[in-house]
Amino acid sequence: MLLAIDAGNTNIKFALVNDDGTPRSRWRIATDARRTADEYAVWLIRLIELEGLTREVVTDVAISTVVPRALYNIQSLALKYFGVEALVAGRAPLEYGIALDVDEPRSVGSDRACNAIAAHAGHPGDLIVISFGTATTIDHVDFSGAYKGGIIAPGLNLSLDALVAAAAKLPRIAIEAPATDTVIGRTTESQMLIGIYWGYVAMIEGLVSRMKAEIGRPVQVIATGGLAALFQQHSHLFDSVDADLTLKGLSLLWRRSVKAPM
Repeated sequence: MLLAIDAGNTNIKFALVNDDGTPRSRWRIATDARRTADEYAVWLIRLIELEGLTREVVTDVAISTVVPRALYNIQSLALKYFGVEALVAGRAPLEYGIALDVDEPRSVGSDRACNAIAAHAGHPGDLIVISFGTATTIDHVDFSGAYKGGIIAPGLNLSLDALVAAAAKLPRIAIEAPATDTVIGRTTESQMLIGIYWGYVAMIEGLVSRMKAEIGRPVQVIATGGLAALFQQHSHLFDSVDADLTLKGLSLLWRRSVKAPM
């Protein structure tokens, strides 16, 4: 069974992947580049056992990472505790196999490339892929599956952290959907929540609208990332939401590169 690992700036996601490419079990841990292979193993092997499995079910490991400093310890985890050499997205034999039609292809994050692979495999035509993470990325994947570029904006939590850190009297608030659609808050907390939440909705609406106009063809909007569900109730923003998009793309990339095609 494939162990797919998606190392982001905030969290590292681990998933055991079924033969059909869908994640069977998923876990996440806060990203800490100092965390050792042994620390990962104590946590992960116990979680695998709680699923009624043993670590021997892991026969392959594939990694997508945007945190270079975390890579060595994750590779060490694969070798020491699962007895396999981990394969890394973007490196042979896990080269992306899609056109990165941008000025600096080497700078494209492996998470965005994996998202493009999975989105194109699951949806026809031109796509806009929105990933809510430490940064919010909005990417164009064209009808051929080529990655055409996109937008990077501060993530929701990053924006809120910056606001609270810079304004001494503002409290830390939980990020959630406001109870009403009003945009005139009557308390400091409600005004902050409106600014963060509805401000983000407005940003997404505006950027997606401009991107669609620039593409000039029918487009579907696919959302992923930990905070995608927060905006899912505003169904007009997205055509679909897939929390496992990056992991699915990594699994599909591994199958295309190493295994027989599904």
